[in-house]
Amino acid sequence: MKSDSQASKVYVELRRKILSNQLTAGSRLKEDVWAKKMEVSRISVREALTRLLGEELIIFGEKGGYFVKSMTARDVQEIRQMRQILEIGALRLIFQLQDPQCIAKLEEICDDFTSMIHRGYLGGACEADIKFHETLINSAGNEKLKMLYQVSNIPLFHQKLGQTQSHMDDYELTDMEHRQILEAIKANDPALAESVLNKHLLRGEAAVLEDII
Repeated sequence: MKSDSQASKVYVELRRKILSNQLTAGSRLKEDVWAKKMEVSRISVREALTRLLGEELIIFGEKGGYFVKSMTARDVQEIRQMRQILEIGALRLIFQLQDPQCIAKLEEICDDFTSMIHRGYLGGACEADIKFHETLINSAGNEKLKMLYQVSNIPLFHQKLGQTQSHMDDYELTDMEHRQILEAIKANDPALAESVLNKHLLRGEAAVLEDII
């Protein structure tokens, strides 16, 4: 495997784990540990970390080393605002397209999310949450929108959920809101879909701010 392919492999894996909160804020990312875990060279890990650093998903510590970036209250608010703009725009394009494949994909993701919760695989549920929102963006049929969402590296609001059973209500509410958005799309009700999505994102913001403020 070429070095650039190895670096890409590490980048994708670390990014996925950061966005789904499997690597929590403040976690240190050691080159040797990840090189061994991913079976790649340390140079490849370093290249992946440099890319994540440039995208501001991680920071370089004062005494050295790479760490998952913590979010400030301002970060959380701006992320929520950015997601509202992009995802509501995506919803409007989805209603114009009326693509049955979009509905089928969202149904599959919702079922996966529910299954993950019932099995206690909360890390997998967080990944399914990411996939739900990315599918909204991808189903809009606009490559520029998709690219903007991708390069924005918008972390989702999983800090409060973590990896324990202590916030099952949050998972269940997320499941319910995802399905409400899906049902609104199936019913061709743009106003309801946007209303639920707005409520969903505002709830996520409030949950994270409880732990920050």
